[in-house]
Amino acid sequence: MMRRLSLASRVGLLFAACTAGVSLLAGVLFSRASEAHFVELDRQLLEGKLQVFAELLQGVDSPAALAARRPQLQLELDRHPDLALRIEGADGQAWFTSQPLLAGLPASPEQLRTWRSGTTDFRALSTPLDHGNRLTLLVDITHHQHFLARMQRLIWLTVGLSALATALLGAWAARRGLAPLRRMAEVTRAVSASSLTARLTDQQVPAELAELSEALNAMLARLEDAFARLSAFSADIAHELRTPLSNLLTQTQVILSQPRGLEDYREALHSNLEELQHLAQMVNDMLLLAKAEHGLLPTRRESLALGEELQALADYFAPLAEDRAVTLSVAGTAHLRADRGLLRRALSNLLDNALRFTPAGGEVLLTVETKPQGVCLTVANQGAEIPAAQLPRLFDRFFRADPARREGQAEHAGLGLAITRSIVRAHGGEIRCESAAGWTRFILEFPTAHA
Repeated sequence: MMRRLSLASRVGLLFAACTAGVSLLAGVLFSRASEAHFVELDRQLLEGKLQVFAELLQGVDSPAALAARRPQLQLELDRHPDLALRIEGADGQAWFTSQPLLAGLPASPEQLRTWRSGTTDFRALSTPLDHGNRLTLLVDITHHQHFLARMQRLIWLTVGLSALATALLGAWAARRGLAPLRRMAEVTRAVSASSLTARLTDQQVPAELAELSEALNAMLARLEDAFARLSAFSADIAHELRTPLSNLLTQTQVILSQPRGLEDYREALHSNLEELQHLAQMVNDMLLLAKAEHGLLPTRRESLALGEELQALADYFAPLAEDRAVTLSVAGTAHLRADRGLLRRALSNLLDNALRFTPAGGEVLLTVETKPQGVCLTVANQGAEIPAAQLPRLFDRFFRADPARREGQAEHAGLGLAITRSIVRAHGGEIRCESAAGWTRFILEFPTAHA
């Protein structure tokens, strides 16, 4: 397969083609202008000399009368050796020719024309004389033709040399100009899973490539962040799965280590069932997150009265709130087109977290309001503030703000907030967290188009 031309070669060939075209056009125009200039000079010379010879031949009406004027004609011709003269009578017969080769000269109209005899080129012009005679004057233009031929050869040589020189210089300049691209290629070629920290330097980068350099650096930063998150996710999921699996293995080995009663086996199976249910829930949650990230989360939209939905959730969680001595209240109303089941799941995750981290005697507020940009839902609770450094990571998988809670909390795998964010984004919204002045607020914003 033919190798594709490099960009530098293409630029060089383009420069060469442009230079050759411009040089050729300029050469042709100069050649035409030179030819027209010579034609005009010949016209002026012939017209001036025709007038002189016409005055010398005034009153000549026969070859005999012409013979008396021949010395004067010859004297004038000797002054201009490049001129040739032919005199014809009214019957078209040649009375006088200054050169034998003019015998074959055809009748000439009264306009400038070119005539070739052998290897000699002439430019001829005729004028009528007295008594119907005709005078034809010719000038040898062979030297003109030779000059034009040499000039055309020079033009072609110049076009070829200039095209070659421009191709080489263009390729060199393009190669120098594309050096930043080669450096970019070297950096990106060196990027791997173990070297995602590599970045393109902005120094000596042309303005045209600055935006590309910034885009590549941003892409590398995103890849580095995504790879770090993936590595952390792999470690987290291994940690989360290790505990229940270890519990299952340990308890099963203990039960099987010696014969036991039926009640012991039944109790062990119930314990294993709880661990298996926890594992199944974790796998289902991860599948839901995977679908949401790839836009495959199905949503059955319907118009929902959010005030009623929040009140229904508050009624459901009221017993838990009473047990923990937490006040649970709902305020506001709005309408939103959303999937009822998914939205309730997202709000339930937030409300469950709020109740768990609200101290006794605290308050949890569920509010909804319509704003110009859309619908805003807020789940706020009193309690310890979340450090600002941890707020951006709250919605990461398996992330817990309190590391002490990582162990012994089988029912909370750290996927709730990640699932909530996926559900909100599946509805075209966004979620963020604010924690200050003893309150933590999770704010869900949905655009007007979904209201």
